[in-house]
Amino acid sequence: MTRSFALPDEAATAALGAALARNLPRDGRLRVYLLGDLGAGKTTLVRAMLRALGYTGAVRSPTYTLVELHVVSGLHFYHFDFYRFTSPEEFLEAGLDEYFDEAAICLLEWPQRAAPFVPAADIEISLEIQQNTRRATLRAASLTGSECLASLHLPPTP
Repeated sequence: MTRSFALPDEAATAALGAALARNLPRDGRLRVYLLGDLGAGKTTLVRAMLRALGYTGAVRSPTYTLVELHVVSGLHFYHFDFYRFTSPEEFLEAGLDEYFDEAAICLLEWPQRAAPFVPAADIEISLEIQQNTRRATLRAASLTGSECLASLHLPPTP
């Protein structure tokens, strides 16, 4: 299953993040690959998801820390950024594979830089900048991902 949405502004990105937050699996286990060039809106989407669930703390790209933990609504969100990896083995050397053993929402920026060691995605979100707007393409990569996307609804944009 694939869904695609135009994101003409930050409010549209926030609406997509809120819609995703409303459709999280009940067991709190989801792996989301966030794909796109620098500045495409990956961290903005993560921030919107967390804000929709009531998180009020800072949400930064974990470019230098590799992972940031956010606990909200009883869920553990691990936000990863592998942009600075020079080899996939850095994923194992940093012990990041251990984060995927527990029930958590794992949001992974630049997952291709940790392949083949990073666990498979449930949902892949590709963010592209096209002319003066952005587009999000969401692809389910598992049954959990399909269930999440099947009931995903965005409010119409004005």
